[in-house]
Amino acid sequence: MHIKPFQAVFPNTDLITSAATFFGTVKEEYPNYVQSGFFSKVAQEAIYVYQIREREHTYTGLVTCAAIEDYLEGHIRKHENTLPAKEQQQIHLLLRRNAQVKPVLLTYPPVEAIDAFTHDLIASKEPFLQIRFEPEEDEVHTFWEIKDDGQIRLIQALFEQYVPYTYIADGHHRTSTTAIMHHRQQNKPGGKLYDRFLCALFPTSELEILDFNRAVEGLNGHSPTQFMALLSSIVQIEPLREVLRPRQKHEVVMNLNREWFALRWKKRILRQYVDEEILLDVRLLNEWILQPILGIDDVREDARLRYVEGTRGLEGTTEKLVKSDDLVGFFLYPVSMEDFLHISDVEQVLPPKSTWFEPRMRNGLIVQEY
Repeated sequence: MHIKPFQAVFPNTDLITSAATFFGTVKEEYPNYVQSGFFSKVAQEAIYVYQIREREHTYTGLVTCAAIEDYLEGHIRKHENTLPAKEQQQIHLLLRRNAQVKPVLLTYPPVEAIDAFTHDLIASKEPFLQIRFEPEEDEVHTFWEIKDDGQIRLIQALFEQYVPYTYIADGHHRTSTTAIMHHRQQNKPGGKLYDRFLCALFPTSELEILDFNRAVEGLNGHSPTQFMALLSSIVQIEPLREVLRPRQKHEVVMNLNREWFALRWKKRILRQYVDEEILLDVRLLNEWILQPILGIDDVREDARLRYVEGTRGLEGTTEKLVKSDDLVGFFLYPVSMEDFLHISDVEQVLPPKSTWFEPRMRNGLIVQEY
């Protein structure tokens, strides 16, 4: 893995009175904010140690630039197919802003020497920048600057030696868009090369994969009794006395008419996938319930299907999924990190909205201009 220092652009925090409002609008307003003086470019290329502290978690990684060649050669692995319409939107934003305002989130198996480097630097240096989101978020983002040539060469060498592959956790379309622009511009004299892209590198030990839940409007013409009968042919149904998350893989918790049930796939269903190394509950849900029973043919576009990220917590997710009697909600067991890495390694793709990674990047905290 080849990482590169860059001249970062940072917000002028003295001019920001509401972090949540300002950074919530950077995605669309970045050119206007630059013109108004809200951002400044540092004088020297650097790499940054980056820490996100929340109420219950602290995540530590690096912000740098990755070589687009690593992506093109398969050293940066993906788990999601990209959509041309979204790539077109990203190209528009990239050309309009002439910048990437949010890092692509990349992960890799932990490396002791890299962890020691980042933690030693945090202990020995004062932060370069700190931005707090409060009071609701109670979230602090802190950056430490690495601009010494020797330290930059050391961290680059560690990644080249110990990190042969990284994995896209969030930012597939931003990455593919950079590759498209690189291909189109590389032979144009004087044009921008787009040979690198902004990324945040966190070891897998610093990331969490949370559940990504579903709600469907209506039962596709079935009565609740008919729907339960159809389910009973493919899953074992256990009524629940209280709201619980799925306790293990191949268990789905369902809410129907404000009643709760644990669904476990019958053995005859699972036997049909015996030759597959990885079998995800989201795939089973799509193939056996959403499409044939509830009539959801396109899980990306069907307006009847809603997705609710697990960051809302059990109470918040429950409230959104079951706020209407017309909704049937499905709570899924989170995809494991091992399954995520394996699917990426064998060049397979996850179904849409299978994973929700924490931490989430915010727009505008650190920017790479082209």
